[in-house]
This record gives sequence, structure tokens and C-alpha cells, in this order.
Amino acid sequence: MSNRLEGKVALVTAAGQGIGRAIAEKFAGEGAKVIATDLDPNKLQGLRAKLRKLDVRSQDDIDAFGRDIGREFGPLDTLVNCAGYVHQGTVFDCTDKDWDFSFDLNVKSMHRTIKTFLPGMLEKNSGSIVNVASVVSSIRGVPNRYVYGATKAAVIGLTKAVAADFIKQGIRCNAICPGTIESPSLGERITAVSAETGRPSDVVRQDFVARQPMGRLGTPEEVAWLALFLASDEASYITGQAHLVDGGMAL
Repeated sequence: MSNRLEGKVALVTAAGQGIGRAIAEKFAGEGAKVIATDLDPNKLQGLRAKLRKLDVRSQDDIDAFGRDIGREFGPLDTLVNCAGYVHQGTVFDCTDKDWDFSFDLNVKSMHRTIKTFLPGMLEKNSGSIVNVASVVSSIRGVPNRYVYGATKAAVIGLTKAVAADFIKQGIRCNAICPGTIESPSLGERITAVSAETGRPSDVVRQDFVARQPMGRLGTPEEVAWLALFLASDEASYITGQAHLVDGGMAL
């Protein structure tokens, strides 16, 4: 432990499992005061953090949460937006409801949290925002990820816009673009594809592995290391970029 985030206050959404949990654990291990949220608070147990249920699809919930956090911790130093959903299918599999839900959770949730917590960062002319996007976005198209890819491309655009708007006021905003990561979410997708196609789950899993040039899946901790760097003062000259941690998937 090197205490790279000593004295910093960090909020991590969707911290109950996978990438979000790994980031919350990494930040706490590096000295940050971590606020970890999830729609299911039971998933947050065991984290060294202030734990709070939060629905990132509710502006009212976020506003109330923001007031509570402001009173207890003051302005954030780092905001990490991890909440997301992977819709499977082409344009023909995407209903209006699917489209609206995906954009609301994957993109508008970030708009909500940034709008709530950015003013505090601006008051002290300092802050790092890290948005979890994906290599499946404007970077690379992948079959059967129609609306997911569209949302993650939007996240990259949102990231660059925030970076450009507030670059002279001490705010940095970057996106992390993972490849295929070993996580409970991936396990659920493998199960769903297996049930839909009748193919064994281990065969479906191998399809995910095969699209990674390194021949393996990434780990949540490998993504968390990048988030740690972007949150730290070591990245003080970096903003508005989409950072790949994808095992060469975009090559």
C-alpha cells in the first residue's frame, strides 16, 4: 500500500460487484475515504467504505444522497461512474424500451451524478471524474451489441465534453474502456446466451475468451489499477481521453 489517494474522498457507483467493487477496494487500500453505492446494498457488505443504496436512475435519490454526502464529507475528489447494463442483440432485437433503459442507465445516470457532484469539485478547483465506457463503443463494433455500443460511444462523447468544458477549472474527466472482463455480469450473459441458443455454457464462455487477442479474460482488478491511476495526482496532466484496458481487443 502506497497511499496514493491519501486524504481524498471518492464515490464509486455500482460498487457491489465486478469492476465497481474492485475499484472501491483498490481506492480504500490506497488511503481514500470511499463512498460505495449500489442498487442492492447487500452486495456492498465487506467493503471498507461508507455503504449506501443508490438508484442512479433517480435524480431525486441522487440529489438527496448528494446533500448527505456533502454534509458528511464535503466535496468529492473523485467520482467513478460504474453503473451499466449490457443489452444483447442487433437493431431488430432492440425495442424502444430496451433503448430507453440502456441509455438511461448507461449514460443519463452519469449525467445525473456529474451534475450533482461537479459543483463541489468546482468550488475547490480540483476533481477527477472517471466514467466506465467500453472498447465496444466508438472504438470498435462487436456483433449483437447494438444499443450497448451506442451507449458506450455516448459515454466517451460525454467524457470529452465535460473535460473540455471544465479543463481550466481544475477538473479532469476520463473514460475507461475495458474489453471482456471476468465478472458476475459476464456470467449472467453467458448463462443467458447458453439458454437462448442451447449451446453449453463452457462453449459460450470460450467464445468470449476467443475474441480477446491475449487469449484470456481481463480481471476487475486490472481495470481498478487504471482507475486508481486516473484518480491519483500521477494523472494530473491527463484529461478527456478514452483509456483502453482490453487485452488488445481494439487492435
